[in-house]
Amino acid sequence: MNSSASLSASDLWSLFFCGLLAASFILQQWLAARQIRHVAAHRSSVPPAFAAQVPLDAHQRAADYTIAKTRLGMLETAWSMALALGWTLLGGLEQLNLALLRAVGAGLLQELLVLTAFVTINVILELPFALYKTFGIESRFGFNGTSPRLWLADVARSALVSALIGLPVALGFLWLMRETGRSWWLWTWAGWMSLNLLLLWAYPVLIAPLFNRFLPLPDGPLKQGLERLLQRCGYQASGLFVMDSSRRSGHGNAYFTGFGRTKRVVLYDTLLQQLEPEEVEAVIAHELGHNAHHHILQRLALLAVLSFGGFALLGWLIKQTWFYTGLGVTPNIAWGIDAPSNALALTLFILVLPHVTTLLAPVLSGWSRRQEFEADAFATKCAPTGALERALLKLFRDNASTLTPDPLYARFFYSHPPASERLMRLRAE
Repeated sequence: MNSSASLSASDLWSLFFCGLLAASFILQQWLAARQIRHVAAHRSSVPPAFAAQVPLDAHQRAADYTIAKTRLGMLETAWSMALALGWTLLGGLEQLNLALLRAVGAGLLQELLVLTAFVTINVILELPFALYKTFGIESRFGFNGTSPRLWLADVARSALVSALIGLPVALGFLWLMRETGRSWWLWTWAGWMSLNLLLLWAYPVLIAPLFNRFLPLPDGPLKQGLERLLQRCGYQASGLFVMDSSRRSGHGNAYFTGFGRTKRVVLYDTLLQQLEPEEVEAVIAHELGHNAHHHILQRLALLAVLSFGGFALLGWLIKQTWFYTGLGVTPNIAWGIDAPSNALALTLFILVLPHVTTLLAPVLSGWSRRQEFEADAFATKCAPTGALERALLKLFRDNASTLTPDPLYARFFYSHPPASERLMRLRAE
């Protein structure tokens, strides 16, 4: 008998997981290194097509900002891989589960505590990267508008909101997994999709105001122009609002949010400082393009399909002993408990899933970029001629978005088309 034939299902799963981690890590680091080299190599000159509109110092600032963020991303990737190994094959999740079994015994409470402790520890261990990004990179390039006190307050508010929403949801999912029999994954999937729709409705009126102030857009030519635009495009919104984003960041943006009666248009106050009224109108026309092409519904449909497949897969994996032991965890059945821990299954699935989706990134990113091109094409028909191009040039410049990303890196990770591709497409419309 050869050595490969003697490997158990648990051993094979361990090897597959290590291979998946290694492939994901090497791919992300290689692509990031390509991005850094490509951006650095084109730092000294503005692409000829944009030399008249983009000053060299702005181009170089965008290159330096992109390189700094990419380097931090490489460190974050390495750290996330180390955490995945620490939780699994190095025994972190096993020890956490056993400690909570000894403390409170088996049951829903113990499973809820496993999930809560796992998420809390992960968030704490990743906070240094968020701290450095805000007060290191964002401050160095002039984008940070927050203070340490406000940053800590945001962390505390985020933790509170996450607990108020996440704990009941996690408890509900664990209860469904325990009480609804073999079809638990179908019920849980239905609950997951219902939660997403509920949050889409609740976010603009219940959650976002906890972090930012939203004031109605003042009366004037801009508001009148935007209201006419919305009316022409048949978009019913509950209002036009300005968000005090400058309290935290210098980046400008705008978005549509909400569902049903909570739909609203949100403009960053920084956007209003950066753009002329007709350019703001063009940005909103782009967002209306997403609505006209039903992109939000398409994304919800994709989420439904992918999550359906994910829950169905978990429904099978949760019954496989090798799924636990191959990732360094002893199923609770080994401790005299009738069934494997649903919390352990969920946690392990959460740890494995990101490394699978990394390999799917170019497909999902490409689909998203195609939607952005469609929304741009719609905007050119509704907004003043050339307004969207001028708006994007200003936003790319003021937000320090590089005009020269590595093409392969962009294909994997850019949900929006690179600036140069997007502007060239607009000029060809």
